[in-house]
Amino acid sequence: MATAAVDRTQPVVIEESLATRVVRFAAKLPIHLLLAAIGLFWLIPTLGLFVTSLLLPEDQARGGWWNFLFEPHTWSLQNYENMFDNERITDALIITAQVTLGGTILPILVAALAGYALAWLDFPGRDWAFLAVIGLLIVPIQMALIPMFRLYNSANLFDTIWGLILFHSAFALPFGIFLLRNFFAGIPRDLMEAARIDGASEIRLFLKVVLPLGLPAIASLAILQVLFVWNDLLIGLVLSQDNTPIAPTLAQQLRRFGSNLDVLATASFFSAVIPLSIFAAFQRYFVQGLLAGSVK
Repeated sequence: MATAAVDRTQPVVIEESLATRVVRFAAKLPIHLLLAAIGLFWLIPTLGLFVTSLLLPEDQARGGWWNFLFEPHTWSLQNYENMFDNERITDALIITAQVTLGGTILPILVAALAGYALAWLDFPGRDWAFLAVIGLLIVPIQMALIPMFRLYNSANLFDTIWGLILFHSAFALPFGIFLLRNFFAGIPRDLMEAARIDGASEIRLFLKVVLPLGLPAIASLAILQVLFVWNDLLIGLVLSQDNTPIAPTLAQQLRRFGSNLDVLATASFFSAVIPLSIFAAFQRYFVQGLLAGSVK
């Protein structure tokens, strides 16, 4: 009698019974409920800020935002129209966008080149240079504020957009170089050697091989830098006076016009939506980039 051949190359799929799935779901249910409760609790301030941004000043004076949570007929977009009519806030948003764009692109370009050099180019003092980069990671920003303030005054960089971009770029470089160097070092050596044998120059190797493979780490670094620069308060307060980003501008207006809550809440929520949107768009690269070089 002929025996049917068994294909041993295909994995055997074992279907779980309904009872097994129910038991596994019930075992994970407390953890899921706890995480959902923590997430909801974490989102309460954001929800309150959103509802407050939609309330007119006379409604805000009648009570807390939770009283209007289920009264959408009281919500209005008038506050957002007033915000865009506020020249101080709109200028601050434009300045923040320029500083964030420059303070993200510039350190990524420099960190990518430096990370590639530290990972794949042999030159004297390479290991010492990498140790110096690691040492710069522990230097706090507050320690450099007074020296940088004097330097910016003498170099005419105080209260300029380029001054803010250069400051953010300088303090982003140590972490950026460290992150990208570890990721680039994890690229298979055989792939790099094969590209060199095919006649690829170092520039072509960097542009065509390293950068595409390093996209997760680059996107992760970009997310972190956008969040840091956009939400920065300290550097904007110290190194700017007229060209002030959005966070220092809101802090100054809160101090001067504490009752102007309709404009402040609206501008605060609007300024928070932009970095959160960028994070949501690139979050799939975030974990990959943070784990760069941890496993080989």
